[in-house]
Amino acid sequence: MATIFQGLGGAGAAAAAALTKSFNSKKLLLPSSRRSLAERKASSLLVVRSDGSVNLNLGSSNGRARRVDQLITNAVATKADTSSASSASKPGHELLLFEALREGLEEEMDRDPHVCVMGEDVGHLGGSYKVSEGLAEKYGDLRVLDTPIAENSFTGMGIGAAVTGLRPIVEGMNMGFLLLAFNQISNICGMIHYTSGGQFHVPIVIRGPGGVGRQLGAEHSQRLESYFQSIPGIQMVACSTPYNAKGLMKAAIRSENPVILFEHVLLYNLKERIPDEEYICNLEEAEMVRPGEHVTILTYSRMRYHAMQAAKTLVNKGYDPEVIDIRSLKPFDLHMIGNSVKKTHRVLIVEECMRAGGIGASLIAAITENFHDYLDAPVVCLSSQDVPTPYAGTLEEWTIVQPAQIVRAVEQLCQKLQ
Repeated sequence: MATIFQGLGGAGAAAAAALTKSFNSKKLLLPSSRRSLAERKASSLLVVRSDGSVNLNLGSSNGRARRVDQLITNAVATKADTSSASSASKPGHELLLFEALREGLEEEMDRDPHVCVMGEDVGHLGGSYKVSEGLAEKYGDLRVLDTPIAENSFTGMGIGAAVTGLRPIVEGMNMGFLLLAFNQISNICGMIHYTSGGQFHVPIVIRGPGGVGRQLGAEHSQRLESYFQSIPGIQMVACSTPYNAKGLMKAAIRSENPVILFEHVLLYNLKERIPDEEYICNLEEAEMVRPGEHVTILTYSRMRYHAMQAAKTLVNKGYDPEVIDIRSLKPFDLHMIGNSVKKTHRVLIVEECMRAGGIGASLIAAITENFHDYLDAPVVCLSSQDVPTPYAGTLEEWTIVQPAQIVRAVEQLCQKLQ
């Protein structure tokens, strides 16, 4: 860590010494604690539950830790639970997705004093979407470090900190801004383990909001999955529910590999009940959202909900789609994907990424190379329009995949079943 502050002279050396001392202090090994939602700062939020219900917020397990490959049934419930008494009687606690990310981050900071956070406004402002709210007050300014508006610099500082033994979480205020740090991520973060002959590990998490929001404009609607997937040595995951957001955050922090965690800007206010017990999600496993027989729908992030909305219509029309949230964007879970292809023999990919060089294109290549003999029809991919995202709301909707398009694509794929 002292090397990071080397250029700052005597003051830098003092800061490095204080930071190293703080990370080795036994006092930082705090017992795990979980604050109730009532104890968090109240704010007016539009809450979208993961079962699809919406409300204004003012202010299948055996009872033990849930296996990572089990589906949280209420994440894709077909009926909204309108009974507050029923909800209150369920085990666990309800969190919004951004709160689940914060809870996972906080638990790991309690568990391991080497975990730290850095980025623009992550400290006393709590981050642009409040993922790190309250952590600076609890852990201090050296473990929750506010940085200048200099993505290339603080991403490089995070990589250096990871190489020297820390476990930093670098937040990009918007994923599009991380293009300024592309050299650090591609030439250093992904390759230094190899170029050093295995001497260095880079246990860093790079995370932040991305995707098409609500009239955020072209520069703030970037989907960088396609940019980063070609970098050797990088793992990529995309969260879609509060449950897997927390589980993937914890797993990414514990990984010895650099992990990019993609969060969709429109999913932060999803609410879901998650277990009280500690759990993590496998960074390389997909999630079976809805089993089916007629067609495999592969999707991730926000498009999971567009696919499930389309699935309801398809069921009413007599189709039985299987929906898989691939979650791991690199590497793909070809075990689950392959078993589904062998069962349905038809594949539809739904992504918010651009078609040219996107995640869908890589999926098509992987499926064609490994499971071509099991396909009864060519793989179909629905992607965003290859244009800058318009600011106008109606035009913005036209650039991304809508549920009606998914329904039509499945009908065309399964027309022989009629």
